[in-house]
Formats: sequence, structure tokens, C-alpha cells
Amino acid sequence: MVEWKASSYAGDNIITAQAMYEGLWKSCVSQSTGQIQCKVYDSLLQLPGIVLGTRGLMLCAILLGIISMMVEMVGMRCTTCMSEAPAQKDKVALAGGVIFIIAGLLALAGTSWYGHRIAKDFYNPFTPTNSRYEFGSALYVGWGAASLIIIGGSFLCCNCSTDGSGKQPRYPASRSAGPQGKDYV
Repeated sequence: MVEWKASSYAGDNIITAQAMYEGLWKSCVSQSTGQIQCKVYDSLLQLPGIVLGTRGLMLCAILLGIISMMVEMVGMRCTTCMSEAPAQKDKVALAGGVIFIIAGLLALAGTSWYGHRIAKDFYNPFTPTNSRYEFGSALYVGWGAASLIIIGGSFLCCNCSTDGSGKQPRYPASRSAGPQGKDYV
């Protein structure tokens, strides 16, 4: 998604013939006729530090998400891998959940950092009105995805069994009302 930040129409900036969008990998201009022109960033060294840092955080989040899915596949109870050691399998599932949470925190940090910079530049009195930007749709998608990844990792961590915790399952005591062998309903 390109729309990490979108041009703002605040103040005297009421010209809506074109909308500008900037993302982590390219910038685009959408005209009122429906034509969209995009340009990939030319040089890595020309980019602001916020874009480079957010790129790094998002790529790390994606990489850790892929790693955690592979770890979780090994730790799931429905797979036969490591089926002879269920305690180790639970630990692997817990590790996959923790890696999911870390991936979500990295994505949340990247999108929040970028969003903070947009808000800071928007409210800066020295920023010209025609070059102010607002939050783009990619930021909202990033915040939602990061939240879902953190919640999913938390569920995976909570789902791991705790055999060594000393808690025994509580079942109601069985009562036998009659002699053995006669079970009537």
C-alpha cells in the first residue's frame, strides 16, 4: 500500500485536482481525472531516516511473522512432528506465540513512529499549508494488523498446556446409585 501519508486539505489548501500519497517504497499522485502516476524512490541514501527506520521495522515484523508461523506449525497439536514429546511440543508452541507478539510489537512500533512523525509535521507551524499530510489508509491497516497479531500471539501463549503447574482438573465425583452392571437411564 502506498498511502502511508496522504495530502491534507486543511486551511487554504482547497485545491482537490490532485491528491498526493507517500509510502515506504514509492510516492504517487492521483489526479481528479482518475489517472495515477507513481514513482519509486530513486536512492536509498536520499530517503529520510523515518522511512528507512519504518522499512526496517516492518520488514523485521514480516520476517518474524513468517518464522513464528513455521514454529507454530511444529508446535500445533494437530501435527505429528514432535508427537512423542508433548511437553516439548507445548514449549515450541509457546515460543511461536511469543515470536508472534514480538512481530506485532515491531509492526506497531513502525506504524506508530511513522504516524507520530506525520502528526508532528502537520501541527508544526513552520510547515507550509500546501505540504501538510494526514494519516493514510496504510497506517490504519498497519495498526489493525499489529493489534491482531499481538492478540493472536497472546491466544497462542495462553493455549499452551501447563502440566507442570501442579493444577489438577476438577471433575465432579461419580456416584453409583445401584449395583454394578445395571445401568438404567
